[in-house]
Amino acid sequence: MQEEQAYYLNQICSENALYAQQNGKSKKCLIHTFGCQMNERDSEILFGFLTQMGYEKTEKESEADFILLNTCCIREKAESKVLSQLGELKKLKQNNPDLLIGVCGCMVQQKGMADTIRSSAPHVDLIFGTHNLHNLPVYVYNLYRGKGRQITVLEQEEAIQEGMPAYREYPFKALVNIVYGCNNFCTYCIVPYVRGRERSRKQADIVQEVKQLVKEGVIEVTLLGQNVNSYGLDLHDGTTFAGLLRELDKIEGLRRIRYMTSHPKDLTEELVQTIAASSKICNHFHLPVQSGSSRILKLMNRRYTKEDYLRLVALIRRYMPDAAITTDIIVGFPGETEADFLETIDLVKQVQFDSAFTFIYSRRTGTPAAIMEDPISLEEKKERLQRLNDVLGEIGRHINDGLEDKVVEVLVEGPSKTNTEMLSGRTSTNKTVIFAGDSSLIGRIVKVTITEAQTWILKGALAE
Repeated sequence: MQEEQAYYLNQICSENALYAQQNGKSKKCLIHTFGCQMNERDSEILFGFLTQMGYEKTEKESEADFILLNTCCIREKAESKVLSQLGELKKLKQNNPDLLIGVCGCMVQQKGMADTIRSSAPHVDLIFGTHNLHNLPVYVYNLYRGKGRQITVLEQEEAIQEGMPAYREYPFKALVNIVYGCNNFCTYCIVPYVRGRERSRKQADIVQEVKQLVKEGVIEVTLLGQNVNSYGLDLHDGTTFAGLLRELDKIEGLRRIRYMTSHPKDLTEELVQTIAASSKICNHFHLPVQSGSSRILKLMNRRYTKEDYLRLVALIRRYMPDAAITTDIIVGFPGETEADFLETIDLVKQVQFDSAFTFIYSRRTGTPAAIMEDPISLEEKKERLQRLNDVLGEIGRHINDGLEDKVVEVLVEGPSKTNTEMLSGRTSTNKTVIFAGDSSLIGRIVKVTITEAQTWILKGALAE
């Protein structure tokens, strides 16, 4: 952390400590996180700064002294949620003028969005983008000093910041950034415009961070990047994702390694071999295909064909027959015909995905796809999405049925969200398992016998 950040953190912490002494309670903060795991990791860093300032975390907006919206812009729905929530927060601000409200993240990074928020939401005190999270202490300090609204959106990313604090929800698992930004420029995607070009962290810094996390009790890490498969290519020193995985695999005490997300064009045989040879790297490939039509894939600028993708799946199956393969699929991309859609259905049936995140195409201003002719009605897109999900559901259920009576290893994450009297955790293949057990098992890897398969979850019992 930079000395400047430390100075401002200490100043704010002292003032918040005095506030707590005078009022008998600490100031509280709340971050609403929208979007992907990269945003979740950003929120951990932002929470880390806020806790070092003396704020306590709360889940209630009515209790909060500082509310921050960490935004996403990958789809229009995410933006709409943020704008709606800003409207609701205006009432809170009217009742509590001392409440600080901030907006940050990908949505803010879009051209003109900061000005839109500035004019339409004058109750927002703080606006910043994806490239300057580390300056949060400076902005909060300026707000404390009455220097007016803090609005800073950097058009270019700065140098990678190491040593930033983090507040993790789970003591036994952690998110670790390995590469920032994206060079792919898929025609439908806004990410390269808001996250910048690819910047890889140094391998030594990542290894050191994971070693420290393990010392703190972490047994599972998830490596993050818009495209982890291209990690290291921008360093021009021979660093590769496969090489990083091999180094992390050597760390004693680390039990599981996950990663999100990967691009098919950069998946190599060396990488598959590395994963197959490891007992720590999870037996799960999340490999977004987006479409099964080579024509649509070309329009998307994905730089592979349907046949290329199927060859990659065959490669994975050759080395790891039991690996789970999941994906992302967009339905209704501009110009997608019924024949194109049926190509996607065909690919899904050939691959036999364990599960998939499926979406109706969402137009993003500023991307090449936004100006493509799009004659498909919303009703037809919804109908295609339902047909696709029906096929995926049948396949997922069939795969899960094959796990009944099998013993699997589960990292216990906590109480089930649907039944707090049960525990929930994930297998190496990223399947959710619900079973009865004592809370002392949380944070441990245990063996569970699958007793009942459902489409999206598995139920089980602790193995003898």
